[in-house]
Amino acid sequence: MLKRIYIEISNICNLQCSFCPVVDRDNEVMGLQEFENILEQASPLAEEVCLHLMGEPLAHPEFSKLLSICEKYETPIQLTTNGIVIQKRKEDILNCKVIRQINFSIQSYKDNFPGKPIDEYINSIFDFTKEAFEKRPEMYINYRLWNVGRNEIVERDNEDIFNRVENVFNTEINRTIHVESIKSKKVLNRLYLHFDSHFDWPSMDLPLLGKSGRCHALINHIGIHADGTVVPCCLDKEAQIPLGNCLTEDLGGILNSDRAIKMKRGFQNNQLVEDLCQRCSYIKRFNK
Repeated sequence: MLKRIYIEISNICNLQCSFCPVVDRDNEVMGLQEFENILEQASPLAEEVCLHLMGEPLAHPEFSKLLSICEKYETPIQLTTNGIVIQKRKEDILNCKVIRQINFSIQSYKDNFPGKPIDEYINSIFDFTKEAFEKRPEMYINYRLWNVGRNEIVERDNEDIFNRVENVFNTEINRTIHVESIKSKKVLNRLYLHFDSHFDWPSMDLPLLGKSGRCHALINHIGIHADGTVVPCCLDKEAQIPLGNCLTEDLGGILNSDRAIKMKRGFQNNQLVEDLCQRCSYIKRFNK
């Protein structure tokens, strides 16, 4: 069983953050029937399903109906959102019992609107969190700041977030951050601050870095693009390693294909068999 399967319900986003590269694929929004077809296959194969790869999941026009399908299959769900439309989707999320975790990419607002006040945006996320404490105390909530070490402006913006979180939740946050070892800081209940540093997304345009390395792709997660294309890694944003399409093929068969097995065995033996993997600097994190 995989730990996670990432299902990209849409590759369209309402923001363009420096953290996320531009998607070169055609815009795609997964239909309800296609989603149910994929979820029915994916649900038994993973501990949880993440409704995200690229794109903003809460902007899907039939988001509430997608959640109903998730409840039908009793699939534990993780959401990752920039939080721009959280007020519009708040009731859907809080009333969906299969959502076990939601991640807010807090760094996205200042990244897109550097001159605008953050108050309305961040307060809507705080309001959601307080209501979740009451209605869904078992739900995990992460405030992501995946921009550690970028520059002094970012550090100042992050300090502002720290201060706001401390004031709203009456707590103190240790400012020491070691993204290599400890990425999370508990705030209150199941609310956490989550940190990471900027990294380069793998691309065939990058130089070869070597043929040795390990990765969690195919071992604890896979991704499924909005058109049904199965990829081994959540960072394969352009489906440069297409393993098959689970709208026309069986997902289990795709994961047992010769290409998938060769990749997985390669990772287990510290060998990178795919060109894209040989150009991926993120893999270096798993050698530490």
